[in-house]
Amino acid sequence: MSEQLQRTYTVKTYGCQMNVHDSERMAGLLEGAGLVRAPKDAETADVVVFNTCAVRENADNKLYGNLGQLAPQKAANPAMQIAVGGCLAQKDRDTIVKRAPWVDVVFGTHNVGKLPVLLERARLAREAQVEIAESLEAFPSTLPTRRESAYAAWVSISVGCNNTCTFCIVPALRGKEKDRRPGDILAEVEALVAEGVSEITLLGQNVNAYGSDIGDRLAFGKLLRACGPIEGLERVRFTSPHPKDFTDDVIEAMAHTPNVMPQLHMPLQSGSDTVLRAMRRSYRQERFLGIIGKVRAAMPHAAISTDIIVGFPGETEEDFEQTLHVVREARFAQAFTFQYSKRPGTPAATMEGQIPKAVVQERYERLVALQEEISWEENKKQVGRVVEVMVAEGEGRKDGATHRLSGRAPDNRLVHFSKPEAAVRPGDMVTVEVTYAAPHHLLAEGEARNVRRTRSGDAWEARTAAPAGTGVMLGLPSVGVPAPAAAAGGCAAC
Repeated sequence: MSEQLQRTYTVKTYGCQMNVHDSERMAGLLEGAGLVRAPKDAETADVVVFNTCAVRENADNKLYGNLGQLAPQKAANPAMQIAVGGCLAQKDRDTIVKRAPWVDVVFGTHNVGKLPVLLERARLAREAQVEIAESLEAFPSTLPTRRESAYAAWVSISVGCNNTCTFCIVPALRGKEKDRRPGDILAEVEALVAEGVSEITLLGQNVNAYGSDIGDRLAFGKLLRACGPIEGLERVRFTSPHPKDFTDDVIEAMAHTPNVMPQLHMPLQSGSDTVLRAMRRSYRQERFLGIIGKVRAAMPHAAISTDIIVGFPGETEEDFEQTLHVVREARFAQAFTFQYSKRPGTPAATMEGQIPKAVVQERYERLVALQEEISWEENKKQVGRVVEVMVAEGEGRKDGATHRLSGRAPDNRLVHFSKPEAAVRPGDMVTVEVTYAAPHHLLAEGEARNVRRTRSGDAWEARTAAPAGTGVMLGLPSVGVPAPAAAAGGCAAC
């Protein structure tokens, strides 16, 4: 057993928040099997897991390039094990071991829980194990988890997606939507809070469609309201919703539940009704802007972000101008912009009217320039506001050199602020006045108005003092011992 305890692992994650959360599950499973996380400066580990994404056209090139780099290490150390999971594994299956025969395990999106078993089976049999389930074997939240944060956590409320967007392969790889019972979700949230977590992000491929699987169209709004009375839960966020499922009830729940933050990520994809129809997005420009208007009326200070795809097949200059029009009208705080790339296996990949790369690039640059201008203008409106910032770990890359700390305001804007005299830990709250705005962050250069030490800060401190390899090991059920913390969307293009 002592030898097994010395085995190290690393999980390399690509893709959306769902993949990030799945990787936390994989890490929890591996630590439950006796492995410890490899140090950050380690060149490799005894077990290397790739959690893949299939959204981008070149996703497979990236994977096989990374696998190729490990081939010499595997040849020199046959005891090393390499596993490939996630969406690309679900899609490519046996192809992976044919192209990279030094891979030990291939597993899919539906059977993450089998990872330790498959690794052991591969070790004993001395041959690759490929196991892809066609449907979900167990809801991921029943698995142990090594949480990346002691103060903020993801809570998955559903998996899969019932939409048929022509650019997206996720439904084919994640399956139809499957919802968790509300009681299970709230039990996980309460367990997390008991461990010191004070911010949770409800996560789903199409998060506000929650309830379609359990026959309650208003279930998502009810879930938001149910988070309100949980003592110690200070911030609730969610990602990513779909405009077609966004009801007035959800807006009311956001506005009237104090710990639901005034922040919304609402994927637009295109401002053109013609392109939205080709994408099979079941809303139009008027509907989208109507939602934005209602959100702003209910929460004037809400920060709204979005996803936009430029250069979808058949997009004309007129169509693109409609996207620019929506961007000007909506005044997003931030936009995650993507140049369309073919996803093999999607209807859009074979559509006529594929746009030349040069045209896509030129439109993309115009969109980015416009959004940068709007983001800066919207951020300048924050100057003079007093905000309570949750101190974060790793958000400010220059904090050491500038003697600042960084964190998120309630609306999720990134704030860099002068380090207070009082000791401050990640998870603590600092009240500051915004003094300067840049397109992607705010500065608060004066003295802190208030420093509030929190249970989340205590949890971070306890975790930091714990022996190496100790993580936040959470799973449900097992009330009393805890469990799970957004970028854009369940899939960056949903």
